[in-house]
Amino acid sequence: MSEVNPRSTDYPIDRQFTARWSSRAFTGEAVPEYDLRTMFEAARWAPSSGNLQPWRFLYALAGTPDFHKFLALLNEGNRVWAKRAGALVILISKTTQPRSGADKAAPSRTHSFDAGTAWGFFALEATRLGWAAHAMAGFDVARTIVDLKIPDDYRPEAAIAIGRRGDKSLLPEDLREREIPSRRRPQSDFVFAGEFPAK
Repeated sequence: MSEVNPRSTDYPIDRQFTARWSSRAFTGEAVPEYDLRTMFEAARWAPSSGNLQPWRFLYALAGTPDFHKFLALLNEGNRVWAKRAGALVILISKTTQPRSGADKAAPSRTHSFDAGTAWGFFALEATRLGWAAHAMAGFDVARTIVDLKIPDDYRPEAAIAIGRRGDKSLLPEDLREREIPSRRRPQSDFVFAGEFPAK
């Protein structure tokens, strides 16, 4: 399948960064567990908050009973296309960390930041292996905590669909136009020398 990628960069960077994008059209091909484990291995080597590694990944492969359980956690708009994924993942982060000399754990200020970094490594490795990984905020967090037995000191961060990219004709008509790599805002919108600019 040929793919048009309209992305261009203002500074020279490795192609891996523009090649990664959040496709919704999947072929339905199963993700081999070895490939999925390779993606988790990349996530393992993300910067780790003093080696706390406050991320956890729960997964379900297509064709297993757990896949249907995970799919049911997604909102309807995501279920309609994620049902053709080869695997579904829920990324959670540990909201507490050990406190030196104390019996009780302390709140972690960076747990979401750290989990997001692990997701970035995971997504880049998925792309390198020829898979697409699409992270979603659209899932039932409260139900996820109950159905997947997530402990109190963990926070669901995102649901992730992984699959082999397919043709946009596999999508409902209202999603077909969006099945293209999105562009990005220029650095001038989000990078500032010194203090935050006045509005």
